[in-house]
Amino acid sequence: MTDLISDIPYHAALDARMVKAVRGIRLLSLASWPAAAQAPFLESYARGQPVLPEIDYPKLDFAEARGELAQIAAAADASHPLGVYLRESAQSWDTAAQLLESLGSPTVTTHSIALFGQPDEALPGDGPTAREAARHFIDIANDLDHELLAPEEQIPVSATALQLQLQGDLDDFFGSRVIVVELDPDLIAKAAAGATRIRLRQGAAFSDYDRRQLLQHEALVHSLTALNGREQIHLPSLALSSPRVTATQEGLATFAEQITGSIDIERMKRISLRIEAVAMALDGADFIQVFDYFIEAGQNPAESFSSAQRVFRGVPTGGGAAFTKDTVYLRGLVGVHTFFRRSLQQDRLRLCRRLFAGKMTLGDVKAFEPLFDSGVLALPRWLPHWVSRANGLAGVLAFSLFANRIRLDRISEAEEGN
Repeated sequence: MTDLISDIPYHAALDARMVKAVRGIRLLSLASWPAAAQAPFLESYARGQPVLPEIDYPKLDFAEARGELAQIAAAADASHPLGVYLRESAQSWDTAAQLLESLGSPTVTTHSIALFGQPDEALPGDGPTAREAARHFIDIANDLDHELLAPEEQIPVSATALQLQLQGDLDDFFGSRVIVVELDPDLIAKAAAGATRIRLRQGAAFSDYDRRQLLQHEALVHSLTALNGREQIHLPSLALSSPRVTATQEGLATFAEQITGSIDIERMKRISLRIEAVAMALDGADFIQVFDYFIEAGQNPAESFSSAQRVFRGVPTGGGAAFTKDTVYLRGLVGVHTFFRRSLQQDRLRLCRRLFAGKMTLGDVKAFEPLFDSGVLALPRWLPHWVSRANGLAGVLAFSLFANRIRLDRISEAEEGN
């Protein structure tokens, strides 16, 4: 323990250098399409003559930042948990920088797969691939009897109304105005979250589930972990969305939707459609074919454009290339769900709470245990209610552990009550 503590100032200085070095490496915002790209494509589609979008990406050079990141990685102590964290984080940021330097070229796909994986990789635990899991959820959603939907599930909510509702939810949670909800007419996605700001696309229609998903997923995971990360004196990089934490962040956020009852099967279908679309693009489908896939799946043209552009961020639109970030959602969800259940099994639910102390991987939170115990790393200032109420969380996880032992294929119709 003494060696761990004595090396903190050294690694804290390296972390401060990394935070400064990566300031301009804004992966998602630099790779995303401008809102102005949507109207021309939808007009050409409405005429029956869709034209592949051509996106003019910035020419970027991160040579100086990458040089600094290489020095940080080389200087970090590979035998210290903070040294391992810094080396892996610096390498992740370097890959992201290389991706941004190659925007508009097929090389983006190579770097994207290095960061986020691809649809045909197996899920944790040697399970099915992400693509196979995606098809499972798509099939279930398609088979669902939509007459079972409650009336409130079918009433659209305007962006303005949702802004007021979500702002009230957040002000109640924090007890003051910590996160601001704004309308953004230039946003292609329906929503985007930062540490202190959530943007909603002006003019978009939302559902009651959208409100709960935005609160639990965007605000109380993505924004909240950034805010808690800012409380870390020795490791301020825990406030940053390093590409290496994406699977855990998205898995944790989707798990939050699940455990709070905020996710619906249509949301699972949307996530799954994106995974299938990434696989299609890698297999050669162009933007128009992927757009048509979303249309055929039931999305309207504006939603289909938004979904398709996620797949083609940073890459040529002619097929054979993809931005693969959307493949992490199901992989991350399975990983986080397993982590929570195993933590309960081993009487270590404290690890689940500490996962909110900043943006980190599942491996990080375990490696950081002595640093949390010694007070080097601060415990999370804010926690979602479902995490802070340990008994309720344990109850859900305990039943999940037990239910997994039941073989559905061995239950007779009589036992089911039919």
